[in-house]
Amino acid sequence: MRAKLHWQQAMRTKWWVGLLQLLFLSAVARAQTGPVTADSLSGAAASLTTAGGVRYTVLAAGSGARPLPRSRVTVAYRGYLPTGQLFDSSPNNRPLRFRVGQGEVIPGWDELLPLLAVGTRVRAWIPARLAYGSRGVKGPDDTYIIPPDTDLVFMLELLSAR
Repeated sequence: MRAKLHWQQAMRTKWWVGLLQLLFLSAVARAQTGPVTADSLSGAAASLTTAGGVRYTVLAAGSGARPLPRSRVTVAYRGYLPTGQLFDSSPNNRPLRFRVGQGEVIPGWDELLPLLAVGTRVRAWIPARLAYGSRGVKGPDDTYIIPPDTDLVFMLELLSAR
């Protein structure tokens, strides 16, 4: 029980450090160039780009297996608008479970996750066309949570793949 509590505290600390890094870089980028984009943060660390255009920076490399199509994965995440505003995170601090490549999440995630080993933590810039595109996402009050044609920034950690 004590080990589980220690692990949970360590994970919480990692996420806070990652969030603070993202917010700091967002504030610096906004102060210098306006809204945060993948290009405005590209100098912060080496980033990679998938064939479809998802840019990502590996913050911590994992050593586990890579998920295959239809693999059941568990992912902890936080999603941000280019302004740095948090729009979503793992529900109730519980990781999200889904099948890779089955359209259960945005296409950008389905494209990125097979490239990551279990245990990997990344910051990913998902272009609007691989997220919610021109439709965006509206909340219950009919205002946009994610405006149409908005690129998104995610902090992702691949926790398991089966």
